[in-house]
Amino acid sequence: MKVTSEKNEKVANMIFASIYPLYLNRLEKNGRTKSEFHRVIEWFTGFNEDELQALIEEKATFRTFFQKAKIHPNAHLIKGVVCGYRIEDIEDEFDLYRQCRRMEKLIDELAKGRKMEKIMRVEKKLY
Repeated sequence: MKVTSEKNEKVANMIFASIYPLYLNRLEKNGRTKSEFHRVIEWFTGFNEDELQALIEEKATFRTFFQKAKIHPNAHLIKGVVCGYRIEDIEDEFDLYRQCRRMEKLIDELAKGRKMEKIMRVEKKLY
């Protein structure tokens, strides 16, 4: 599927705090913990527990959330299909949408029981 400007704007204006409990609920139903969820979010965005809570309390949009984030340098290694969108095919002009889908991919992997070491990607070294 192709991302449109309208779709990008819709996601950009969504409130992170309204989606956060849905992510958490899904993970807890699958036997994962809030701590594991926050560990993955911190790896991906750089937000520690207090910073994440502040964003939730201020009802930050996904636009604000990703503008303040320090996306991990290995985030480009997050690939695959989420909600019909192939992450690596999302155009650069829709970076916010790409970051949102990357985060959802990490949450999917966590919910499916993937090991933390695999979720938090490490660049393979060539010798």
